[in-house]
Amino acid sequence: MRGWFLILIGGCGVVLSLQSCQSPKGQAAGPMPAMPVTTATASVQPAPVEVRVVGVVEPSTRVEVKSQIAGQLMSAHFVEGQDVNEGQLLFEIDPRPYRDALTQAEAAVERDQAQINQAQATLQKDIVQSRAADADAARFAALAKDRVVSEQQDLQYRTTAESLKQSIRADQTSIDSARASLKLDQAAAERAKLDLEYCRIRAPISGRLGNLLVHPGNLVKVNDVPLVVINRLTPIFVSFNAPEKHLDPIRHYMARRKLPVQVTSRDDPGVKASGYLSVVDNAIDPQTGTIHLKAAFDNENRLLWPGEFVQVVLTLDRQDATVIPSEAVQAGQKGPFVYVVKPDKTVEPRNVSVGQNLDRKSVIESGITAGETVVTDGQMLLFPGAHVTVVPAPGNGRAVP
Repeated sequence: MRGWFLILIGGCGVVLSLQSCQSPKGQAAGPMPAMPVTTATASVQPAPVEVRVVGVVEPSTRVEVKSQIAGQLMSAHFVEGQDVNEGQLLFEIDPRPYRDALTQAEAAVERDQAQINQAQATLQKDIVQSRAADADAARFAALAKDRVVSEQQDLQYRTTAESLKQSIRADQTSIDSARASLKLDQAAAERAKLDLEYCRIRAPISGRLGNLLVHPGNLVKVNDVPLVVINRLTPIFVSFNAPEKHLDPIRHYMARRKLPVQVTSRDDPGVKASGYLSVVDNAIDPQTGTIHLKAAFDNENRLLWPGEFVQVVLTLDRQDATVIPSEAVQAGQKGPFVYVVKPDKTVEPRNVSVGQNLDRKSVIESGITAGETVVTDGQMLLFPGAHVTVVPAPGNGRAVP
């Protein structure tokens, strides 16, 4: 189309030159010719109300695998970067010290059980002897009352019976003490079993492994540096911030339905993924004046990767908006503007506030009303008050006047 303008302008220039050469000297120059332009009419159409920001991809779960015991790392049973399932074996730590500790703990449990059995046997013997001593003491008490035996013999049998009662109490105390020791040693044995299980480190979640951070042969400590990191990629999150002015609309529409979110790779616009807004933070960041949001994506095709920056489009609703072709919007010193064609076929530049772009169309938030005519091509030669003639856009089969 711009080729037509150059030809027309060149033709107009030649005509003007010829006229000026043939005109008598001193004759005033004629009016400027009308500039050929193509135009479009601002219209109203439904447009989505969107929030467009930059976000970052985050795993839905991130786990740093660490050792729960100290020892020498013997082996790693995976390849870096592979997918793993929950419970899959990842590392082995030297189990020998913990196997010995378990053996000692189990031996202590057996010893305590033997002591309990021995104390219970002693208790039963003392109970039998105490019953016999009580019978003897009762018989000698009756005989002493009839003065058949001496008081000294009566006192001796009563003392023996009481002594056996004290022995029974001591036996019961020994049993209680042995049972307490048994519980402690049983707990130590269970702990030793757990430590022995910890020698085999398994994946706590399903996900994708990262780089091996500690190699076999090194000594590891309890809850020290991570051995490897697992990220869950399905589902996956995209975290982003939106201006606080959008918080009320987001809460309003989110209470009614799921809000769709579409993300596009910054490096490859063809890579797109669709999800839904899942999290709205509970506070506005006072330093930035934004609210933190998070969207969830199933990510079955693994298009999104943790740490990747993406373009985020959060759709809130659809409303009627004034739209014009995007090529009508020009960049000026005071911001974007368009040339508006007035009824007398002259143009005036008008500053506009541009919203989102919709398939080669721009939403105009202010500056243009529906029904007004704007210039879509030929703006390079226009100026305020310039006369224009409307020509068809290329490809419609009509001749240019």
